Amino acid sequence: MLKKLARFLVLILVLTTLFIPTKAIAASSSAVTSTFERKDLTGEDFSGQNLQLAEFTNVKLENANLSNTDLRGSVFNGVKAEKINLSGSDLTNGLTYLTNFDNADLTDAIFKEAVMLRSTFNNAQIEGADFTQAVLDNQQIIKLCKYAGGINSKTGASTRQSLGCP
Repeated sequence: MLKKLARFLVLILVLTTLFIPTKAIAASSSAVTSTFERKDLTGEDFSGQNLQLAEFTNVKLENANLSNTDLRGSVFNGVKAEKINLSGSDLTNGLTYLTNFDNADLTDAIFKEAVMLRSTFNNAQIEGADFTQAVLDNQQIIKLCKYAGGINSKTGASTRQSLGCP
């Protein structure tokens, strides 16, 4: 019950943030490391890079390599990320919305406290991925639980437990 309430509150917060306009605030160049908008980055290699707080909006990242990449606090909005390699990456506190992770390699990735709404994970490899306190659509959790397994090598979290699988 408490978990459902927490998810509902996070959903309300995300929807409020996305749909209620706010005043623009200037930021220093160090506040956002990278912004990618409406670009085709198919097959690009970002492996091992620091992309904390990066923003990917309406980007094609199909077959891209982001393995072992620091993506903490990053935003993926409307991203086509089929067959992306995120193995070993850290997307803690990230936001993915309307993002396609179908056939992606998410092995040993960290998605702690990430909000991953209206994103799909069909046939994604999630062995050892950590979804602790992440918010995903129930339909996606049910699908992922069918083949979830493993322990994350960095956090020690069980993939099944972090998803709340029965």
